[in-house]
Order: sequence, then structure tokens, then C-alpha cells
Amino acid sequence: MRIGLLDGGPRVGDPARLAAQIVSGIGFIGAGTIMQGGGTVTGLTSAATIWVVAALGIAIGAGFFVEAAGAGALVMLVLASLGRLEHKIRRLRRIVSYTVRTRPGTAFDVIRDSLDAHGIIVVSQQAYDHMDDRTFELRLTGPAIQFETLSETLKMRPDVLSVHGGG
Repeated sequence: MRIGLLDGGPRVGDPARLAAQIVSGIGFIGAGTIMQGGGTVTGLTSAATIWVVAALGIAIGAGFFVEAAGAGALVMLVLASLGRLEHKIRRLRRIVSYTVRTRPGTAFDVIRDSLDAHGIIVVSQQAYDHMDDRTFELRLTGPAIQFETLSETLKMRPDVLSVHGGG
């Protein structure tokens, strides 16, 4: 009769080498989920979740069932509560500075219409006329989530040359 690992018998293979291969593979997959574009980074939570699931798999494979179940429950609790917290934070109002360059002679009313459509209020506004453009220095307030698409919306207007700010 052969004595198994759980009985304290001889170990076949090296668990540390197996875990090292899992770590390198999951690192590669996790890095592939992280994307950067438009000034924002996405996929960090997905990458971290992939790492946690791999760690739970290693713990289960090593026989730590109770610890893996507890860690899994904790991760689910954190992900659910942080998702709700993120939703609330994105709905909070914030004050942001923007610089909008437009064609010469552009009236501020057309810019204000785009801002109003996003639910954004102008706190202060100054216009500077130059030879080849009109620049508006703006202080805006509104829901944080609305600022995520504001720059792109303003840039789509034919009279807007560039938009800077929002951070």
C-alpha cells in the first residue's frame, strides 16, 4: 500500500515550482487586462481579481479549504462594497478647471449649451481674444461622472480647437 501526501508520505513534485508557474502565468494574463487610454486606466480590479482567484486555487490545491473559503468570502464582500462606494463617489459634485480654445469670435453661449446638456454649471468664466483664437478659462461644477465625456463632447464641436483640463 502506498502512503499519500495527506498521510504524511513522500511528496511527489515540488509545490513551490508549481506555484511559481501559476504566478508567472497569471501575471501575464493580469497584465493583459489592464488598459490605458484617454487618460484613464481600466482593468486594475479585473487583474487583481484574477490574482486572487489564482491564489484561492493554490490554497485549495494545498488543502487549505477553510482559509480559501474565508478569503473568497472576504474578496466578494470587498468587491461588492467598493463597487457601491465607487458609484457614489462618481455621483459627487466636484469643481474642475478647463481651458477651451475656440475659433475667433465664438460666443460663450454655444459652449454653455454643451455644458448645460451635461448638467455642468459654470462657476466662473473669462475670455481672452487672440489673433487666431478665443480662449475661455472656466471653473465648472457638476457630477464627477459627467466630466468623463465632457472634453470629447466639446472637441466634436466645429468651433472648438482644443480642450484642456478636467483633473
